[in-house]
Amino acid sequence: MSGRSLHAEICRDGAEFGRLGPEWAALYARCATATPFQSHAWLHSWWLSYGRPGALRVVLVRRTDGTLVAAAPLMRAAGPLPVLTQLGGTITDFTDVLLDDGCPDAVPALAEALARAARGALIDLREVRPGAAAERVFDAWHGPRRRLADSLCLELPAVPMEALLERIPSGKAQRVRAKLRKLDALGIDEHIVPAPEVPAALGRLLKLHQLQWQGRGVTAEHTSERFAQHLARAVRPMVECGDAMVTEFRLAGDVVAADLTLMSRRLAGGYLYGADPALRARKVDVATMLLRHGARETSASGRATLSMLRGTEPYKHHWRPETVPNQRLLLGVRSSAPLLWLRAGAAAGRRWAARQAREREWLGRALGRLPGRTPNGGGG
Repeated sequence: MSGRSLHAEICRDGAEFGRLGPEWAALYARCATATPFQSHAWLHSWWLSYGRPGALRVVLVRRTDGTLVAAAPLMRAAGPLPVLTQLGGTITDFTDVLLDDGCPDAVPALAEALARAARGALIDLREVRPGAAAERVFDAWHGPRRRLADSLCLELPAVPMEALLERIPSGKAQRVRAKLRKLDALGIDEHIVPAPEVPAALGRLLKLHQLQWQGRGVTAEHTSERFAQHLARAVRPMVECGDAMVTEFRLAGDVVAADLTLMSRRLAGGYLYGADPALRARKVDVATMLLRHGARETSASGRATLSMLRGTEPYKHHWRPETVPNQRLLLGVRSSAPLLWLRAGAAAGRRWAARQAREREWLGRALGRLPGRTPNGGGG
């Protein structure tokens, strides 16, 4: 273990993980790159909804006085292969470890502790944001390692709406201003939900989310009871400590839209929203309404980044955001090196296949627009 004053341990018990809340929160506050997805409220709630008995492997590094200076929230992945992956699963946009910014020895100490905890397993860290604490562990790693591309995220500077409008062509900006005037004329009120009212507001948000996507392929997990329970447990304490904000949008007293935004020291990101389809009939641009609210709240709080989180949907590109690729970090020891290369090769193969599929789709659309051809590429 690097640093004589540090020692490592592994938490394998869910109840023990739950009791780590106060000291986890203190470490979270001392890690400048942490995102809301590394908060104890989010991770422990996720474990209660999605964890598997016997799989928990939370690696902790402490000073001799017991102060927690590093933590890696891991679990044994399902399946026959020996793989450790991070808590949070597919509903988590950014994963990371926590490192005390005031303790330089925490980096090599956590790297050594992870190597011992792996015991021949591969450590597979998905959706690592650039600049994350996990990058420092990757740099300090002595065994086999690989850095791969993961999901793409889109980000905007945290500035008021008028400054965001300056990023887009003047004609489009004028159309957005007209949409905003329509919102104001309708009299839609914004209500930031206080912590005691959050559970009921989340229930309304999830109902609106399902209603909004009805018949259009809603993400199945967002309709599940375990997801609802996870949000109900996690979000209220996150609101209480400033890591989350729930907003309801009301028209004539009725809640017609709701939004959940997650926040850290540096960024805020719209995580989930729901909107009554009746707003579309009124020609309300819900995305613009949410963006104006998010831009105002994020810029007023002094944060630097308004993240659109994972996904590159076309409507997000209207604002000319910066594309920020998440990373996948593979860390191995000598015995897990073959698995590392196998997993890296499989990931590269999937990326190649996805790229080929996108190119075929683009070519198909292009051929469909050529004179003398039908949309399926045949002769006209």
